[in-house]
Amino acid sequence: MIRRLIILTGLLGLWTLAWAASGRMSFILPPPWEVAVAFFDHADLLARHAATTAGEILLGLVIGAAFGAAAALAMTLWRPAAPWLWPLFIASQALPVFAIAPLLVLWLGYGLASKVAMAALIIFFPVASGFHDGLSRTDPGFLDLAATMNAGRWATLRHIRLPAALPGLASGLKIGAAVAPIGAVIGEWVGSSAGLGYLMLHANARLQIPLMFAALAVLAAMALLLHAATGRILRHCLPWVHDTLDGP
Repeated sequence: MIRRLIILTGLLGLWTLAWAASGRMSFILPPPWEVAVAFFDHADLLARHAATTAGEILLGLVIGAAFGAAAALAMTLWRPAAPWLWPLFIASQALPVFAIAPLLVLWLGYGLASKVAMAALIIFFPVASGFHDGLSRTDPGFLDLAATMNAGRWATLRHIRLPAALPGLASGLKIGAAVAPIGAVIGEWVGSSAGLGYLMLHANARLQIPLMFAALAVLAAMALLLHAATGRILRHCLPWVHDTLDGP
């Protein structure tokens, strides 16, 4: 707790120094106290748009994690699929997200679906990569022991490969939780009628810069809370996995 307060105080101090160095031009970089005033003056507006963005992020996290885990399992169980699927997965990540977002809005509309799909697309790769890496790096000694005991393919997967891959899955989920807001907000920037990304665009167009920074601060807080909550849930579900989950 003390460390977090020190970090927050340092960031606010650097922010104030940057504002002073810029000539105190609040229309470019407002000071922290103006952002705080905008936050309290528009608390209801921020809460309403934050709820929309939070729903998009959570749905995208669940869907992206489910498809990522399923893809990792499919490539593990059917090895010939991996050389065909991995190039597609990598290409999907190499494409700029701003290039994909307009297509998703065109195909899925301006509603919730396109934002959830964008978030799921960004979350998919870290989960698939981490889980597949864990499944592929099972201790050969355990696999030899399973073969000696005549364990079937599904029994080996259930009792050896899956438990050994859980740290990789947990790492992928934590990364996915950290980047989940990116997809939702970019989708809102391209086309939406609600959400923090939508609010930031309209505040910027109206030169309500303190409100825009307040929305950005709420988004950052949501990302931190989601990352912390994901880590806490994983520690509760996987108490024996410490190295992967005990992070900042």
